[in-house]
Amino acid sequence: MFLLSDIVYLIAYRLLGYRKKVVRRNLAAAFPEKDESERLRIERRFYRHLCDLLVEGVYNLFASPRAVMRRYRVVNRQLVNRYFEQGQTVILMSAHYNNWEYMVTSLNMQLFHHGIGVGMPLGNKRLEPFVFRRRTRFGTEVVYSKNVRQVVDFYDRYHVPCALMMLSDQSPAHVNKCYWTQFLNQETAFIYGAENFARKYNYPVLYYRVDKVRRGRYTVTFSLLCDKPQEVPQYTIVESYVRQLEADIKAKPEYWLWSHRRWKLKREDNSKK
Repeated sequence: MFLLSDIVYLIAYRLLGYRKKVVRRNLAAAFPEKDESERLRIERRFYRHLCDLLVEGVYNLFASPRAVMRRYRVVNRQLVNRYFEQGQTVILMSAHYNNWEYMVTSLNMQLFHHGIGVGMPLGNKRLEPFVFRRRTRFGTEVVYSKNVRQVVDFYDRYHVPCALMMLSDQSPAHVNKCYWTQFLNQETAFIYGAENFARKYNYPVLYYRVDKVRRGRYTVTFSLLCDKPQEVPQYTIVESYVRQLEADIKAKPEYWLWSHRRWKLKREDNSKK
C-alpha cells in the first residue's frame, strides 16, 4: 500500500506540485518564526502524509472491521463510555489532522454510543452514494449538515445516547456566522455548530487527538473540553477547542491539512455585508 503512496508522492509533489503555492503560503503565515528550510521540511513531510491518507482512504472503503480497528486504536475509550452509562449523548470535536476517515468508518465500533459523523457530501455526485455506503457499513450514521438538527432532535427525544463526531476546523461559509480568534498567528474564523448543540442540549464535549504511531497506524486519545456547556460563557468551548488543536498542530505540523485554503475568509469582509 505505501509503495503506491510513495509513487503518488513523486507525481503529486515532485512532478505536478499539487497545491504547492497554497501549502507554502499557509505555512509561511502560520510559522513566520521558522526559516525557509524548516518550512520546507514540514512541506515535504506533509505531502508524504497526504499521499498516505489518499491510499489509506481507498483502503478504508474496503477494509474489514478487524483491519480498521487494528489500524485505528482508541487509548482511553472509558472516558466517553462513562457518559453512555449515564445515558448522555456526547459531542466529539476534532479536525482534519492525521487520519479522520478511519474514525468515520469505525466510530460505531469504537464506543458504546450510537456513532454519528457530521459532514458534507462529496462534490462528485456519482461517487457519493458508493462512498456513503462504504463509510456507514459498520453502523456509523453519516449525517450532512443540512439535516443534522432534525437527527439530533430525534435521538434526543427518544433518549438514545449518541456520539456526534464533528470536524470543526474547516473554513465557515459565512463571515457573519462564525467565531473569530487568533489561530496559528492569524485572525481566523471558526464554525461553532458543535458548541451550539452542546449548549442547547447540555451535552458534554470532548476533544480527540489522533497520533500517527507509524505509517498506517494511529492512536486516538480523548480529553474533556466541557462537562456542563450551559454553565460556561458563550464561545468558551470553541475557544478551548481552538487552543487544543493549535497545540497539536504546532507539535506535529506535517499532519494537518495545509493544502486547504483555510484563511480565505477575512474579518474585514463583514463591513461589506
